[in-house]
Amino acid sequence: MPARPLHFAAFVMNTTGHIIQGTWRRPTARQTDFNNLDHWVDLARTLERGKFDAIFFADVVGLYAPYRGDERKYFESGLQVPSNDPSVLAAALAYATENLGIAFTASILQEHPFNFARRISTLDHATKGRIAWNIVTNYLPNASRNFGLDGLTKHDERYAWADEYVDVTYKLWEGSWEEDALIQDRETGIHADYDKVHRINHAGPRYTVEGPHLVSPSPQRTPLLFQAGASEAGRTFAAKNAEAVFIQSPNLASAGRDTADIRDRAERHGRRRDDIKFFQGLYVVVASTEAEARAKAAELDEWIDYDGQLSHMSGAVGIDFGHEDLDTPIGELRTEGVQSIVGWIKDLVPDRPATLRDVAHYTATNSRIVGTPEQIADKLAEWQAAGVDGINLVNAEIPTSYEEFVDHVIPVLQERGLAQTEYAGGTLRNKLFGRGDRLPERHPAAGHRKSVANVR
Repeated sequence: MPARPLHFAAFVMNTTGHIIQGTWRRPTARQTDFNNLDHWVDLARTLERGKFDAIFFADVVGLYAPYRGDERKYFESGLQVPSNDPSVLAAALAYATENLGIAFTASILQEHPFNFARRISTLDHATKGRIAWNIVTNYLPNASRNFGLDGLTKHDERYAWADEYVDVTYKLWEGSWEEDALIQDRETGIHADYDKVHRINHAGPRYTVEGPHLVSPSPQRTPLLFQAGASEAGRTFAAKNAEAVFIQSPNLASAGRDTADIRDRAERHGRRRDDIKFFQGLYVVVASTEAEARAKAAELDEWIDYDGQLSHMSGAVGIDFGHEDLDTPIGELRTEGVQSIVGWIKDLVPDRPATLRDVAHYTATNSRIVGTPEQIADKLAEWQAAGVDGINLVNAEIPTSYEEFVDHVIPVLQERGLAQTEYAGGTLRNKLFGRGDRLPERHPAAGHRKSVANVR
């Protein structure tokens, strides 16, 4: 059976310190140029040269939970603060490229769905259908307080909120304008058929939205939908809504279980197993020989801010490990929730007690592949065999991490049929699925359509 091309996205954030902390200090690193539009345009062009499917922007709208009692570490190490709005870059990146998809994260917390839907449709028009939305709820108490809430909404309630949020946007994108409502007839002077534009009259627990949508149907109508929830509620939400799911499985067996589970759930919601593409987060260190690659990885490790890695993990899970020494064995900690962290690394250092430094090192390197282009291609093929459709490529440096992958790994993958050599036509959705520009009828958004022809 011939190899199927993997999909590739670049996992970035409009900030300095994203996933691997401290490497921005390297002389060749340019992450500190994140305020400069040219920085992102140059990267987008590099990715398009390598036939990447998309650039994928993470985002947060608040500070992580305190580390050593406050947020000083995040500011001093540049860990996701300052952090700029990634959606503002989308039109410029699309204008500088022809095929690259632009995916950005936006929380249901940060904008009313009516205005968000309008902005997305505008961007989808401007990019000729290359926009993707990574749907997230919110897990940061500071973000909740930034938007007027007293504290963090309970986990399952956040997904109930997300269900209504996407329902409003689906009604606006799919149900407000019929396909042929925009006429623009110069002879009759009729610009749009009033009878084919509909108010949505949504009335729910959080939102009351009359409509109609102020933007005519964009090339995709609904943007390509990403999601990354790993919880029970998150998996169910992804199974119902997502077209692309970002996973960070620690190993191949886990990836097989994670992808199969969400695909099973998707079938139970009336969708097909191949309606969802799975993107695994991975980080690559490549060189011409294995020995050179391992030496390069060891040199990179010397730049990693392990205290920063631990603060990122601590801030995300809400457990402040900042008062402990990095060499403290984690078995000696009495912090609530520590047992889950013990489980993450129990096989990592079998010959001695694992420490917080091991945890920090694990967060920086657990998804790393080190080797020659051929060895990396072998490993990526294994991830594909485990159920993964694509790779969300993490960086240690921008632009070097992506330039090296494009120049050295992509050609080997293309020779093996594991990477595309040309882009498909149409929108981002059609490039990924080859089934047209619009959502299939079995997606829940399609139930809001009034009249949409030729959608499979």
